[in-house]
Amino acid sequence: MNMADEKLARAGGHMAKEEFQRAGYAAVDWAARYLDEVRQYPVIPSVRPGELTRRLPERAPENGESVERILEDFQNLIVPALTHWNHPRFCGYFSISSPGPAILAEMLAATLNVNGMLWQSCPALTELELVVASWLRQWLGLPAQFFGMIHDTASTSTLHAVAAARVFKDPEVLEHGHRRELVVYASEHAHSSIDKAVITLGIGRANLRKIPVDSAYRMRPEELEQAIRRDRDAGRVPCCIVATVGTTSVASVDPLVPIAKIARNYDLWLHVDGAYAAAAAILPEFRWVLEGVEDADSIVVNPHKWLFVPIDCSVFYCRRPEILRRAFSLVPAYLRTSTDSQAVNLMDYAVPLGRRFRALKLWFVMRYYGLTGIQGILRNHMAWAQEFAHWVEQDARFEVVAPVLFSLVVFRFKGTDEDNRNLLEHVNRSGKAFLSGTELAGRFVLRLAIGNIGTTREDVRAIWELIQDLACKLSPRG
Repeated sequence: MNMADEKLARAGGHMAKEEFQRAGYAAVDWAARYLDEVRQYPVIPSVRPGELTRRLPERAPENGESVERILEDFQNLIVPALTHWNHPRFCGYFSISSPGPAILAEMLAATLNVNGMLWQSCPALTELELVVASWLRQWLGLPAQFFGMIHDTASTSTLHAVAAARVFKDPEVLEHGHRRELVVYASEHAHSSIDKAVITLGIGRANLRKIPVDSAYRMRPEELEQAIRRDRDAGRVPCCIVATVGTTSVASVDPLVPIAKIARNYDLWLHVDGAYAAAAAILPEFRWVLEGVEDADSIVVNPHKWLFVPIDCSVFYCRRPEILRRAFSLVPAYLRTSTDSQAVNLMDYAVPLGRRFRALKLWFVMRYYGLTGIQGILRNHMAWAQEFAHWVEQDARFEVVAPVLFSLVVFRFKGTDEDNRNLLEHVNRSGKAFLSGTELAGRFVLRLAIGNIGTTREDVRAIWELIQDLACKLSPRG
């Protein structure tokens, strides 16, 4: 028996208290240094596919190893292969954060290791989840009748919305499967999770209508209504509309008021994908982004995007929880309890049975920063995005190609798509920043998304200067 095995035997399988404390202090010390010194790391690693795999053993160890050795390998093997999403100059996709209070909450959640499938299985998890969802609902200005719960990502939340819509329009689907040709409608700029939802639920992509957008990349309500009428006249069953508040490519906002009116007139379920930009509604001056949401049936907001909660934490609200329950409630004998009639069992409203204690980290963040603290950070991010856009417009070599509504700037170098791809590659390869790209109106464009809690104006300025410098080197004639 080696030393590690002897320690486990003495502790009855657990790490000994003194060893756990020593290792815990070392891990927290590393985490504190990392957050303080994260700008010293390259945002993305200079590794090749398979490089880490080749450095790791092909088989797991036969005998236990010391935690000191594991932490050493973490620093020497894992960290050099990380893309540092928690870096203040990570501005690709939609930036995310993991601040100190939330890290502490994650540690406590892992320590407790509870499962909130039923109220009885962990009353604290269930009730805190309902409470923090209510707190966030109030911050966003959503009506009180919206029932909230937490999923992992917006893809899962949207899947549940479309599943509820399917039961709303075709109640017999639960027992007999699809007997009617249901149709789902979304903007041509809607997230790919909509496609995955209709695939997963058996609706099929042939029954997903991508509605054209206007010059500001917003769904056109008149085109939506025409598509619904065509399908209805053809004997299909219009089922669900997905409107987006903050599209992935350009952060555009679909007009909820006319879309909600169409949903009511044709008796369709309206789901709002506000994963990124709905967070802006906690600011009074941006409450307009959710105008009309009171008539929606469901909405998703991701605190792990722009409310500084570590991934994963996606809050899903539903105005018709009885339909959500009808879609998912299935209680075998081994899950029945004496409290079923009085308590909320979150498993009744979702596909997963097991539930992590995600609410704990949202609770820590909301309490530590408070509404005014988070509002101040969001206002800074949006101000810096406007400033970045101004710098882009002042440089004749570049152009802003979409309205800047929140903290996302979509721009391009005035050259070929290849020029822009090369510029993006060189920015990211430098290790000094990370941006992402997409295609817009047939052209390749660059995206700078400010969203990390540690990002400063100096970081944003440094990223712009890096872009300008690389543009000069890639296109000296500019």
